[in-house]
Amino acid sequence: MILRHGVALLLVAAVGGCGGEAAPDTTVRVLVRDINIREEGVDCAGTGAYTFFHNRAPYRVVDGDGETLADGELPPGKAVRTFEEDLEVDRVPTYCEFAVPVAVPARDGYQLVVADEAPIPLTANADALVAVVPS
Repeated sequence: MILRHGVALLLVAAVGGCGGEAAPDTTVRVLVRDINIREEGVDCAGTGAYTFFHNRAPYRVVDGDGETLADGELPPGKAVRTFEEDLEVDRVPTYCEFAVPVAVPARDGYQLVVADEAPIPLTANADALVAVVPS
């Protein structure tokens, strides 16, 4: 699921398991709204204030108390169009989307930390975790 128009960063992750249960496999999708002109589908990284979102940037998914639940390095992002209108050109306004497989147990709250920048609060939305940057 990709939210457009007004959503700067999207993180999608199915949440389940608790206590000592095994954490379920899921995917975190990060949509960085940097509105750069690119061809759709090419590798990308965040631009401007979001340059810390890039291939191999360290990330952590933490709970509300700051306990690390998952960590690793971001893969290259992929350019996704910012809106559906066909502009009839190869290069269009895009956001940069990162998809990361993770396993996280159920918690009351989640945050994303990328490259030791300030934590980004995540909001549970059905079976997803969603954040907007800037908020």
